[in-house]
Amino acid sequence: LQTKLLSERKIFVEGEIDSENACEFTKQIMYLSLNDSSKPISVLINSPGGEIKAGLLMYDVIQSCKTPIKLYCIGSAYSMAALLFACGKNGRFLLPHSELMLHEPLLGNRVGGNASSIRSISESLMSTREKINKLLALHTGKTEKEIEEVTAFDHYFDAKEAVSFGLADKIITFENIMEE
Repeated sequence: LQTKLLSERKIFVEGEIDSENACEFTKQIMYLSLNDSSKPISVLINSPGGEIKAGLLMYDVIQSCKTPIKLYCIGSAYSMAALLFACGKNGRFLLPHSELMLHEPLLGNRVGGNASSIRSISESLMSTREKINKLLALHTGKTEKEIEEVTAFDHYFDAKEAVSFGLADKIITFENIMEE
């Protein structure tokens, strides 16, 4: 099934975003771009988000790929997956009952160590927050202050709200995806 979908230029980002599936995503984009760089690639997202570094690898691939990449939210795109979805420059489409969620970066594991180590971790987390907020501002047309206000807590967007906020371009039906 996955081979058939790949031959139809459809790639799925599903489940937790981590280094393994970020590398697999990169390989799939490379493969499809080498075969035909003019024909668009459809990326279908249904993910709770995940690791920031892995997500930023996928972000860089989407942003720098010469092959047009169309992004589809087919359920949920939370956290890093919402940033990936929002960064599309060749179309960001979502199904009517899809949902996006933004929030500040989270620490994945327990914080421990001396005061200097904890300060370093905190500074790194704040720097990451600023980087993510700048990217979201770039792709939504919102100010960094507006982004900071919505990412201060788990902020959920239904499909209409996502379009209104600038996270998505258009609400579509499943048939639209099949016709691609």
